[in-house]
Amino acid sequence: MKVAIGSDHNAFDLKETIKEFLGDTEHDVIDFGCYSKDAIDYPDVAFEVSKAISEGEVERGILFCGTGIGVSIAANKYPGIRAALTHDVYSAERAQLSNNAQIITMGAQIIGTEVAKKVVAAYLNVSWAEGSKRKIDKIVEKEKEFVSENFKSVVKDNNCC
Repeated sequence: MKVAIGSDHNAFDLKETIKEFLGDTEHDVIDFGCYSKDAIDYPDVAFEVSKAISEGEVERGILFCGTGIGVSIAANKYPGIRAALTHDVYSAERAQLSNNAQIITMGAQIIGTEVAKKVVAAYLNVSWAEGSKRKIDKIVEKEKEFVSENFKSVVKDNNCC
């Protein structure tokens, strides 16, 4: 499976550790940054990973920041993306099994390295069973409704069409 990975500067070390951990697996890992401890804005990385998933470049993503909250919020702004904040094995499994989350997020200031490895392994070793398909379909339909309404508003505001 192709997996995107990314972080801000606060989580650079954890991202690098997880990237190395995944290098020992069958997964193909694509690093979307950051590439040093120089300060960057986490939404930029979260949006790039979300875009790669939306365009089919990768199948899943793993994002890190200080708490995992910021990258989760940013990734979830991207249409069609479901990102789940996970700091334990059970929530990582459920992110995929129940919610078909394409991205999990973690906080480097919250989770330890060994637990993070277990969370990542749990997430990548399960597939969506469509048991909650009805619920996910509702989320997808509401998102389409919001995107459609927003598009109409943008067109109207720009005196177009």
